[in-house]
Amino acid sequence: MVVNKRCLLWDWTNTDGPGHAGVPWAMDAVDFKGPFSSVCNWNTWVPPELKGRAPFRPMVHLEAQLSGGDWQNIQNSKENVILFFNEPERNGISAQHAADVWHKQMLPLRQHKGKKLVSPSCASDAQGQAWLADFMHRVQDNPPDMVGVHYYGTDSKAAIDFISGVHKKYSKHHVMVTEMASVSRNYHEVVDFTAKLANWMDGTDWIFEYGFFGCMRKVADNYVSPEAQLMKPDGHFTPLMDKLMHEVPIKP
Repeated sequence: MVVNKRCLLWDWTNTDGPGHAGVPWAMDAVDFKGPFSSVCNWNTWVPPELKGRAPFRPMVHLEAQLSGGDWQNIQNSKENVILFFNEPERNGISAQHAADVWHKQMLPLRQHKGKKLVSPSCASDAQGQAWLADFMHRVQDNPPDMVGVHYYGTDSKAAIDFISGVHKKYSKHHVMVTEMASVSRNYHEVVDFTAKLANWMDGTDWIFEYGFFGCMRKVADNYVSPEAQLMKPDGHFTPLMDKLMHEVPIKP
């Protein structure tokens, strides 16, 4: 039986846009009959190259997505899961303000449109987890359907312990790991981390979905590992992407 809970983190730069050429043709090489269950691009708009082949996970990334065309995209979306805020604690958004927005704009999406709502996805450090705890306390009257999680590191056991701890703290909610990756510069260590985490999450019923960072041509910053890239600079996929696309369980 194929487990379908891997979310493809498809960078927005892969889509053709004003001033830059993407690699939209690469989406045609994605096997959507395997373990990939959805696609997210950290935005409200659907990559046209997706062509309806998998569910899209729109994201209210930060403040800018709460108005204008982005908010219209959210309002008009036919997708059933909406993600709310990406590392707000690192972007000057207080838990109080996020809770105000939650009650005013996000909850009506569930109440009137039946959407499933994912909490803000915070970093795994102390600041991020304190922010999340504050937010969850402020929305306890109408909490999210799922808790969003980010995790970057090198120790697979520490990652599993952290994610398990989040679920233990918010045990009434499923968890969506909206970003994770090994930051090791050793490819074999990256594969081992990816395999252990993916195989554990595939077998854990309270994990709704998870996404490994990331499918993009350029390394996002100096923190993430070039060895964990899922796409080569020319738009073709790396061997690690092939594993995520085809192997259940993933072989270390």
